[in-house]
Amino acid sequence: MIRVFDVRLVDEDGSQLGVMRTADALRLAQERGLDLVEVAPLASPPVARLLDFGQYKYELTKREKEAKRRQRSVTFKEVRLKPKIGIGDFDTKVRRAVEFLEEGDRVKVSVQFRGRELTHPQIGRDLLDKFAEQIKEHGVVERLPLLEGKSMHISVASVHKPKTHEPTPAAAAKGHARTDEDAAPVLDAVEATANDAAVAIAKVETPASPAAPGPEPDSGAASTGKVN
Repeated sequence: MIRVFDVRLVDEDGSQLGVMRTADALRLAQERGLDLVEVAPLASPPVARLLDFGQYKYELTKREKEAKRRQRSVTFKEVRLKPKIGIGDFDTKVRRAVEFLEEGDRVKVSVQFRGRELTHPQIGRDLLDKFAEQIKEHGVVERLPLLEGKSMHISVASVHKPKTHEPTPAAAAKGHARTDEDAAPVLDAVEATANDAAVAIAKVETPASPAAPGPEPDSGAASTGKVN
């Protein structure tokens, strides 16, 4: 309920109707079959608008759902290297990290040391510096190389905006549509069940045929005794 005496009224088209009494604005809203909604209560005087409140709430909820569907949380990916990694494997790791960064994710690049490799941490530091140089157009190094236990790593933040993954129409329809080949076994099973049911009904409704009459006994042969 609007409790102020005057409001600055905006109609359903966004046109300014000026400052008027709240009672007059409410009467105008009733004449047009709309609602009077206070949209800026802290203004002086407060701003009210003529609109269909139910439709307004529906559109607001729809926009919130659309924004929530499009937003994408940034995840943390990891790429692991070895001090003796080959050139081909190194380039593959670089391309993989670039893919993560282009998606808007953060990347952790680590070097795993084993055995005596721990005595040469500079090898891992040089490797991480080279890696950072290869991906500098897609990410910014947030943390310098630091040896922790048996690993050394850097953290890279993406310079790209997170991408949203929307399902394609074909993928969306795949979960709902059935092909004729998929439906054929089901239809065959339904027809077979219907045929079996029809046979069973026919057996129940068909009356049993009467037994064929046997030969009538011969009157002369009714006596089994022999007459001498």
